[in-house]
Amino acid sequence: MSIKPEESQKRRCARETVWTDVGIRPRHVGSAACRMSTLVTHIVNNIPPQDLRVFVQSARQASFAAAAHELGTSPAYISKRIALLERSLKVKLFHRSTRRVSLTERGELMLSWAQRVLDTYDQLDSALEDSQKDIRGGLRIAASSGLGRNHVAPLLSELHKLHPGVEIDLEILDRSVNLVDEDIDIDIRVGDVREPHLVPHHLAYGRRILCASPAYVRHRGTPETVADLSRHSCLLIRERSETFGRWSLQGPEGTQNIRVSAALASNHGDVIRQWTLEGHGIMLRSYWDVADSLAQGHLVQILHKHWQPADVWAVTKIRSENSARTRLCIRHLRARLGSGPYALATPPDAR
Repeated sequence: MSIKPEESQKRRCARETVWTDVGIRPRHVGSAACRMSTLVTHIVNNIPPQDLRVFVQSARQASFAAAAHELGTSPAYISKRIALLERSLKVKLFHRSTRRVSLTERGELMLSWAQRVLDTYDQLDSALEDSQKDIRGGLRIAASSGLGRNHVAPLLSELHKLHPGVEIDLEILDRSVNLVDEDIDIDIRVGDVREPHLVPHHLAYGRRILCASPAYVRHRGTPETVADLSRHSCLLIRERSETFGRWSLQGPEGTQNIRVSAALASNHGDVIRQWTLEGHGIMLRSYWDVADSLAQGHLVQILHKHWQPADVWAVTKIRSENSARTRLCIRHLRARLGSGPYALATPPDAR
């Protein structure tokens, strides 16, 4: 794969505004955009994908030794490949200390582009591989109860019908999962992926919203501000990745954190939803989990302008992400969670 920017494009970069991931940049940054274009060209044409994987893993782990452990090689090899990469790019990518490494400013920039290039390689690799052979083997997948039963399970059924050689073991778990100790290939989770040694694959955009039953609103009134929630009856679920008793909400004022006391609490989302329907209080729940109840008038949304990010991710170990069956499964879930009978509903104003 080779990219050669045309000379006319280079000249145009210097005098025009440019589009970037965050919008239109004014004229004076055009030359920087051209330098980035040249950098990406250099990456694709001259740097082996294996070295990009070494760099990305080292950045995630903030340690050459930890990256070596994940990739099954030696710290000396990692250090050598990073040094060759820096020499090839003519930039310093890491600040080094005796115990840790951290990305330089240019290293941070390189990380985002390296991941994009690797994603492109993986997509091409996967497409070629999938078209040439029948994929077989086992997959152990974990998911929380609501998402797992109502969306992931039927989509895995579809996948098995399309690829009967893929054996699937689905674990429904409403707790945090250790992929290494529990030998899980893919963990389907809602919310941030905080472990630096795992690889997140985005599946779908999502939000958690506040809602209550019409009966509760008639009896207790509607909160007007986030602070008002502390005076209401709140129903708490012990989410796999969230701090119990604290709601962090996005809104016009930015991020607001509120401590709420639990009138009732459970580790099961279906229980919390049922208690909410029965008028016991306010819950914070993924929109896709309550969309039908909202449409039918059984629930009403509270504080419409406040919500919590809750994207859906497929999380893998570094060794698992290169498996053809893992990539096949993630592609299928991403496509079908976005459209079809088991797609996740999203608020009209969400991305």
